[in-house]
Amino acid sequence: MIGLPGATPYAGNGAHSAGAPAAIRAASARHAARRTHYDFDLGAPLVAPDTVLVDCGDLAFDDTDFGGNRARIEAAFATLLGRGARPLLLGGDDSVQIPALRAFAAHGGITLLQIDAHIDWRDEVEGERFGPSSTIRRASEMAGIGAIVQVGGRGIGSARESDVADAVAAGARLVDMRTLRAKGLAYAAEQVPEGQPIVVCCDVDGLDPTVIPGVVGRAPGGLGYGDIVELLHGVAARAPIVGFNLVEFTPQHDLGDLGARTVCRLAMLGAGFLAMSERARSPR
Repeated sequence: MIGLPGATPYAGNGAHSAGAPAAIRAASARHAARRTHYDFDLGAPLVAPDTVLVDCGDLAFDDTDFGGNRARIEAAFATLLGRGARPLLLGGDDSVQIPALRAFAAHGGITLLQIDAHIDWRDEVEGERFGPSSTIRRASEMAGIGAIVQVGGRGIGSARESDVADAVAAGARLVDMRTLRAKGLAYAAEQVPEGQPIVVCCDVDGLDPTVIPGVVGRAPGGLGYGDIVELLHGVAARAPIVGFNLVEFTPQHDLGDLGARTVCRLAMLGAGFLAMSERARSPR
């Protein structure tokens, strides 16, 4: 587990999710004594005896050196992956994923499952090409990234019509909320190729704001927590989950710790699915 307060935020918002890693950790404290309990969402104990969960702390964020932020993140993830770890990323705004995904891409054959209200295919915003609205476009340019499945798009987001056209032309499989409601979670999971390692890229505004109110871009009509559980089980049955990224939680916009508790549960799910995928690969 590694906290990334920010990488390349836009001037208008700043590092709006810098406090998220600390807020998620604080919410998790109440669960510390129950780590070995049975988790009904996972269908297994949360932390099995052979699971080693290490908190690497937070990387430094410099609001005057965005290139340095990205270089530190990519180097840290390259080190973790080189040691055989399966990273659980606690963001931070969406831009932290770009250098992290670059480290994954170096290993080749990576599928991305994005859960997000927005598709993040802007080429640039305010002259910045590595900001939060460009994450998936930048990832699509990485040689080691294969299939891209994007679930949860809805409302009026940052995408222009040309961005949607570019995503489709690049082969991204878009499962917006209208499609998801019509075809179901099983259909969304089936868009993930079998056998190819998956990095889950979860912008928490993909969930409905009644579930996680602490986000910058609240958009009604999103996924519920239970939808995420079912989607992840469907995906994990098809391919191993090797990375799990949580981004865009803004604790300063939360209501009564509702969002913090839910994002904490998503982090716990992420850790559980990462461990389950590792055990499936290397049974003991």
